[in-house]
Amino acid sequence: MASSDEYATTPLPRTVPAPEASADLPDEERAEPAQQTLLEQLGGFAGLIYSTLPVLVFVPVNALLGLTVAIWAALGVAGAVLVWRLVRREPIQPAVSGFLGVGICALIAWRVGEAKGFFLFGIYTSLVYGAAFLLSILVRRPLVGVVWGVLNGHGGDWRTDPRVVRLYDLATAAWVLVFGARYLVQHHLYAADSTGWLAAARIAMGWPLTALALVVTVWAVRRAGHLPVSSARHAA
Repeated sequence: MASSDEYATTPLPRTVPAPEASADLPDEERAEPAQQTLLEQLGGFAGLIYSTLPVLVFVPVNALLGLTVAIWAALGVAGAVLVWRLVRREPIQPAVSGFLGVGICALIAWRVGEAKGFFLFGIYTSLVYGAAFLLSILVRRPLVGVVWGVLNGHGGDWRTDPRVVRLYDLATAAWVLVFGARYLVQHHLYAADSTGWLAAARIAMGWPLTALALVVTVWAVRRAGHLPVSSARHAA
């Protein structure tokens, strides 16, 4: 899924049991890897929290010491998170993605010459993601279902089941609302030069909204049974 923060990208999928190996398990047990896999795409709850640290450092340092120091401070925090995950032998791809994302934000802020430029990348990333999720619903290819099928090897057969398509439409719509709200609110604050409120909005609309959308996604995946009804029956 889309990550909670615009810095994150999708890590490599985790190996899951073949459908025939889990066909005899109850739906609830077969659904459990869904929640774990989706959380892993976001770096886990720790990864969601880590993603807010560069913003928490950037704004006050900019106010006290100026833009250049704030940029280096944000990069330093992102680098420290990466080292911390390496030392703890945790998955580092979310941290690497986060470091690169902070680097892009810092570069934009430096080129713009204003602290609010640090948030510009995230604002327009939200717009692009929201538009992509919305378009996928309109063309009857909801991205939640597409991504889930790719990550877990279920393919695209679920599109033949209208019930499953509707469930994935609902989950995808939740992400449209998240990304749309982020863009509208943060773009307004950017235009108003409200850097402090912009930082607060980035944090408040980051992992908390991602967690809500994730709940809807997990619910949809569980209700869908991971496979179209006909395929699940065939596997059984």
